[in-house]
Amino acid sequence: MILKSVPGDSTRPVTDRVKEAVFNIIGGDIAGAAFFDVFGGTGSIGLEAASRGASAVRFCEANRAACSVLQANIKLTRQEMKAKVIGGDAFHYLRTVPDRSFEYIYIAPPQYKRMWQRTLRLIDDNDSWLSDDGWIIVQIHPVEREELALENFECFDERKYGSTLLMFFERKFPEAADGAAAADAEEG
Repeated sequence: MILKSVPGDSTRPVTDRVKEAVFNIIGGDIAGAAFFDVFGGTGSIGLEAASRGASAVRFCEANRAACSVLQANIKLTRQEMKAKVIGGDAFHYLRTVPDRSFEYIYIAPPQYKRMWQRTLRLIDDNDSWLSDDGWIIVQIHPVEREELALENFECFDERKYGSTLLMFFERKFPEAADGAAAADAEEG
């Protein structure tokens, strides 16, 4: 099914190759998962999650034209029961108290504006947005890549597809590392 697109260059559509790669990596774990597409755009990624069995998909989109197209695409794909759109600024929304946690949070902001770093820091500060075993997936241009020191999350994988870089983050579990060190000390 071909989704409606937003006129102009206010959104950056994901290529089919990258979208397919994301969901091949996630695999069957998407079934029953809650998915948060932080910069919803046309809804392509979140609606793919819904079509593959995600139980709930939330979108955040500040651009009014994109929000209108997103709502139309939700109806077009018949995902009204699973999808919820937050029309407004993602940075403001991520500062609020989460009403639920998500197994997957997808961050694909407008390019070259350092928005992915800001978004990750907000989630790091308000980490109950992500479930304990969840992933944050960042989609950026490779030139935007930089190390980012986070308190609660760490990058565990990166994949490059042409001019797209996917970075995968998961929760740090320092107590597990401390417990392993303590067990090693007891054995030694």
